[in-house]
Amino acid sequence: TEQSNGTSYSIVAVAIITLETLASLWINAFIVSVLCIAWVKKKTLNSSEKILLVLGCSRIWYLCISWVHFFLSMIYPNYLYVHPTLQLLTAIESFFDHFDLWVSASLCVFYCIKIANFRNSFCIYLKVKIDRIVPWLLLGSVLLALAISIVAYDIADKKHCNNHNSTGQGNFWKYTIKMDKHFFPSFFLAGFGYATSFMAVILSGLFLLFSLWRHKRTMETNSMKNLSTDAHIKAMKSILSFVVMYSINFVCLILKLVYITKEGRMLFLIGVVPYAFPGIHSFILIISNPKLKKTLLRIL
Repeated sequence: TEQSNGTSYSIVAVAIITLETLASLWINAFIVSVLCIAWVKKKTLNSSEKILLVLGCSRIWYLCISWVHFFLSMIYPNYLYVHPTLQLLTAIESFFDHFDLWVSASLCVFYCIKIANFRNSFCIYLKVKIDRIVPWLLLGSVLLALAISIVAYDIADKKHCNNHNSTGQGNFWKYTIKMDKHFFPSFFLAGFGYATSFMAVILSGLFLLFSLWRHKRTMETNSMKNLSTDAHIKAMKSILSFVVMYSINFVCLILKLVYITKEGRMLFLIGVVPYAFPGIHSFILIISNPKLKKTLLRIL
């Protein structure tokens, strides 16, 4: 009875996660398609569109890899014993997860530098050179994510032999929890990635908020005030939405650490959010971008 209940619950879990993944994939595929079409027509993309394109592609790959990992751990956990299946899945998923986080943080930093009004010479220099800095931000995100994925692969490889005596498919919840125990160091590694990128997002939001406050005090004409204020508010909405989603995702990571030895059902409820995050945040980016929003409304 316990085995049949566990199998039924795993099917429900896979169904829910699959629906979330498909919805998130459609949203990010829409972003990538629209930007690629615009790239072909105009032969060029501005800096924000480049970041959005890279972000959309990264999230598509992350969703696919993480879904495969989840599907195997729920339905065919024994397949993860085949070397180096688990190691590769862990490393690739870790790479795209952290790359997604840092590219999102780079988008917030870009909004901050592009829109914030500061008279500091360094800030003015960044505003002028921001288009040239964007490729370096993306390259830095790739290198940081690659470094963490290598560490994640090494952790997975060292802990692989400890799972050979784990329970089989009939007790898949016990297998999943035991596997998470062995990968406990990787959660701290993920926490480091979350913390550093989240700090960049928070600082970008604070700088934009301070810039908006200064702008309201210094602007004299209503026309210029409205234009600049609208730009500030739109950027603040995008960053605020990311802060909210980021906070929820971070809380889920902490809860996963706290309940790592609890029942699998609790772990499943916590694990639902990461699959929804890429889709919800990308949808917010769509409605915040005039070009993407116009195209979406036209399609609908």
